[in-house]
Parts: sequence; C-alpha cells; structure tokens
Amino acid sequence: MAETFQFQANKITELDEHYDLVIIGSGATGLTSAVQVAELGLKPVILEKMDKIGGNTTRASSGMNAAETMPQLQHHIVDSMDEFYDDTFAGGGKQNDPQLLRYFTDHSALAIEWLARHDINLDDVTITGGMNIKRTHRPNSMQPIGGFLVTELLKQVTKNKIPLFIGIHVTDLLKDLTGKINGVQAQIGDKTVKISAKAVILATGGFGANANLVAKYQPEFKKYPTTNQPGATGDGIQLGTAIGAQAVSMDQIQVHPTVAKVDDHAFLIGEVLRGEGAILVNQAGQRFVNELDTRKTVTNAIETLNEGGAQLIFNQSVRDRVKAVEFYDRIGLVQSSSNLNQLATQIKIDQTKIEQTVATWNQAVAQRSDLQFGRTTGMERQLNVGPYYAIHISPAVHYTMGGLKINAQTQVLDQNNHPIEGLFAGGEVAGGLHGNNRIGGNSIAETVIFGRQAGQQVYRYLM
Repeated sequence: MAETFQFQANKITELDEHYDLVIIGSGATGLTSAVQVAELGLKPVILEKMDKIGGNTTRASSGMNAAETMPQLQHHIVDSMDEFYDDTFAGGGKQNDPQLLRYFTDHSALAIEWLARHDINLDDVTITGGMNIKRTHRPNSMQPIGGFLVTELLKQVTKNKIPLFIGIHVTDLLKDLTGKINGVQAQIGDKTVKISAKAVILATGGFGANANLVAKYQPEFKKYPTTNQPGATGDGIQLGTAIGAQAVSMDQIQVHPTVAKVDDHAFLIGEVLRGEGAILVNQAGQRFVNELDTRKTVTNAIETLNEGGAQLIFNQSVRDRVKAVEFYDRIGLVQSSSNLNQLATQIKIDQTKIEQTVATWNQAVAQRSDLQFGRTTGMERQLNVGPYYAIHISPAVHYTMGGLKINAQTQVLDQNNHPIEGLFAGGEVAGGLHGNNRIGGNSIAETVIFGRQAGQQVYRYLM
C-alpha cells in the first residue's frame, strides 16, 4: 500500500529576511511558479495567509484543458491550438485578451508535458461546456483535479526544499526609490515583518468570497452563495492597485450553474458530470437546455425556470467516470434509486415525464443527434440501466474573470500599460484571459501555464 503524503509547512521561526523571490499564494499558480523558478536555481519563498494550503485549486473538480497533447492522441483525439483558441474566444464573448489567449492555448500542451516530467500524469481526457473537442485532462484515477494537483505539486516543493509558510498575510508591496519592487510587508498574528526580495509573484486568486466586492461590481449577485474558499477575497488585486497597477474587467463575475447546497455550504458539482453524460431536468421532469453550453447560458436557463434550481440526472455508468460523486454522496447531496420511477418520487418530479425525457435522451445518444437542444458533446453513455441518481443544483458565484492587467510575460502593468518592474501575476488574480465567461477546465490550465511563465520570466528579470 502506497504511503500517504503529508506536507508540513515551515515553522515561522524559519522565516528569513531575504529571498530571491516572494510568491504570495499557495494554489496551483504559486506552487507551479515556485517549482519552476527553483529548478532554474533561484531561492523563492511561498507565503499563504490561510492555515490551509492550496487555495481555490483544491476545489477544482473537472480537469485541465490543453490541445495537441500526447494523451489526446492516445485517446484518438485530434485537436489543434487554433480550435482551442476559437472555442475559448467564442466562450468568452470574444472579449478575451488576444495576446494572453494566444500564449495560453499555444503553451497548453507544454504544460501537460511539464507536469508529466514531474510525474504528474493527466492521461484521461473528458470534456466541459463550451468546448467542441475533448481536451479536459485529468488523472487516470478520475479523481478531482484540484486536490490531486496540489498534492503532487507539494511533493515537488518538498523535493526542491522550497520554504512555504502559512498564516502570513501580506499587507503591502514595497518599492525602492526607482520604483522597482524590493519586498513585502506582512502580518504574522500581531507582529509586522518585512521581507526583502527583488521580485514578487501574485498568485492570490480572485475575489469570489468577498461578498462586498462582488456586490460592488455586480449588485444582483448578492443573492448567490459562493463556491470559493474563504481566502479568495481579492488581496492580490488590492495589493497591486495600491501601488498603481491597472485592474481590468472587474465586473465580469462568473456564476456557475451547478452548485449544491448543504446548510450554509455551497459545493461545486463539476462540469465533468455533464461531460460524461448527465442531463438537467426541471420540476416537470423535462430537459430545458443544452447542458454543455457555456456556463453563462446554462445559468440563465436555470434562472429562467424560476424553480429554485434544477435536477442533475445520471446513472451508474456516468458515476463510474466521475469519482467526485463519491464525495457528493458522502456529504448527502445525492439521491439514489434502482429505477427512474422511484427516483422521480424521491425528488418530486413527474414519473411519466422523466421516463419520456430519458427515453428521448437515450435515443439522441444512440443517433448522436439531440434534436431538442443541439447538444453534440458528452453523448457517449445512455442512461438506460440503473441505479439512477439525482443532485439538486442551483447557481452560485464561482469565478472572477477580472483582475490585474498583465501581459503574456505575466508582468503586471500600470495605468499606462507599462510593466511594474519586479511584479508578476498569474491565475485568477490576473484579468482578461477569459473574456466574459470562463470555460470549465481553463482555470487549472491557466495556473500551470502562467505559473510556469511567471517563474521563467522572474528568472529572466533577475538574471
């Protein structure tokens, strides 16, 4: 039996006054950039304000999008970077920053290869909403991508002896007299410390858990819960703008259509479940949308029902492809029955209608033609054998597409579009890549692609 890996953060007493680079945030962007820069010979430090490592990455469930990869070819999937670009550009309402998007799509396969070279293998391929080709990579175990990626990256952090401290809240970015970044000021309990460094990478995530900030930019979203971990409060954006950085697209906030709630907790029900064949039905037991359209479109369709959400319906063949369902079931989100009639009774929808709906769907899968809603993906499994399952879902705030303006070199730009020397950013803290709607699977891809780029560009800057 394999030994369970447990990561131990450094003790605060081990904190030095100087490092080559300070990385703020311990999600996949921060961890990736730290590993990349350490392998180039620099001495970084990772500072995390929360007492838990991993940030929002730990909540990611579907996978990592990439095009022209070896895993795709092994699954007989022929893809192209241009098609990846086009799908993401269309999905983002054609409001994506073209420079960032081009770098993103053209370096996605390299990111998959870089992970594989670190024994982080994403060999299974599925699909998410807004994509026309299977390009969402995940581990063969089909476990949720977030926890898997954080654990595997932490193994690399350990291997490279990169210091990582928790409970350190960076409050200010420091500059020298010439305007270059030269360190940070941070709070450790009631103690203020200064750490000098010639460069800083902001990897702090977005502001989806900052209800006041969300309401400031999208007042109508006050009604929604959030899927974000409590630390996603926009710290990096505030740190950057305080020293003159430019923020873009701050009103572009994504609501995820399929979120299940228990008490005051909101749990993301990953898009991969629909990607493997689940359908959405209303209280009448009927489908009402192409389940793998963009998140924006599916959310709007659910809201238009005015029924307080919808039911996600699937069977065992779909469940076998999505290991996250085991967790959903464990915490009480899943209703189950050996047949559709009993399930319909449990979730209080019309038995005859749900049977008709599933029969029509099974025919659409068999004929590869969804005449009702034009769905063309996630149609590989008929829902014709029990047991059957249902999860009640409704929308919730999930992702903030806006953030600090960066260029493709991950340099943070000021109000005049000039780089702030020594300041870099990647992941959800940076705005512009996703336009007005993020495609599922692109956030994890962004963390690795731009995490690597930030590490490389810091090395170039310091050398």
